[in-house]
Amino acid sequence: MHSATPKPPAGTHVTEVAEGVHAYVQHRGGWCLNNAGILTDAGRSALVDTAATERRARALRRTALALSPHPPCAVVNTHFHGDHTYGNFVFPEALTIGHARTRTMTRAAGLHMATLWPDVRWGDIEVTPPQLTFQDRTTLHIGAIQAELIHIGPAAHTTDDTVVWLPDQRVLFTGDLAMNGVTPFCAMGSVAGSLRALDRLRALGATTIVPGHGPVGGPEILDANAAYLRRVQQLAHEGTRSATDPLTLARATDLGPYAELLDPERLLPNLHRAYAEAQGLPEGSPLDITALFDEMTEYHGGPLHCLA
Repeated sequence: MHSATPKPPAGTHVTEVAEGVHAYVQHRGGWCLNNAGILTDAGRSALVDTAATERRARALRRTALALSPHPPCAVVNTHFHGDHTYGNFVFPEALTIGHARTRTMTRAAGLHMATLWPDVRWGDIEVTPPQLTFQDRTTLHIGAIQAELIHIGPAAHTTDDTVVWLPDQRVLFTGDLAMNGVTPFCAMGSVAGSLRALDRLRALGATTIVPGHGPVGGPEILDANAAYLRRVQQLAHEGTRSATDPLTLARATDLGPYAELLDPERLLPNLHRAYAEAQGLPEGSPLDITALFDEMTEYHGGPLHCLA
């Protein structure tokens, strides 16, 4: 890493995972503390995602400017959620790129995420959806770095998920299709679709995985996410068979090793999604997200912890 790189916010660190490829990891990766990527070569740079608050996005900008002499020329959004897109406006020089649904959904969601945690200092956010969109895949070149942008769908974490795959470096930025030490979240996508997505990501052959939240690792991250999601499917099968509602089932469930993951209350929306799929609803069908957050709060026993 460049010696002049400024110190990021407390708990955030920057790791060069391949030449010119940096993972910007926000510890510990819970609600709204996402990871980003900084690609640099030949005096140019690009970002994979931004950050939830204006303060955090400006810290990311300072780091990017310390790693490359010019502001990023592109920002790739892996999906529409505000922790990955709210900071887009801090990079006005960049062309913002995302799946076609990411543009639509960013505009539709607006500042909804900020309303879920009104005590967070979000800053003066200007919602900035992708300016350039694609359907299945496209390729971004930053100097000699070739970044393949691949839509993973139709539904997984959301219905607009994009991964950024660097085949020469064998580095994969998964967005929130994979998390490390953090509970997966499929309320806006699909449990079954997430399992298929993880199979597809595994087939790419990445040796370095930069998850949407949590520390950088290897392919074992994909395996850990898949194991959790299969457990959710098993619970949903048992719950629908016994006509047990998701909240009652969640309260009665011993999560075992998965209880150690951050934000374990996400079990509830994941169960709701798995129940919906077990009952034949199409993957990605809208659920009442506000109601699910209220139910998570009840299960958690208080407000959900957001450190953004």
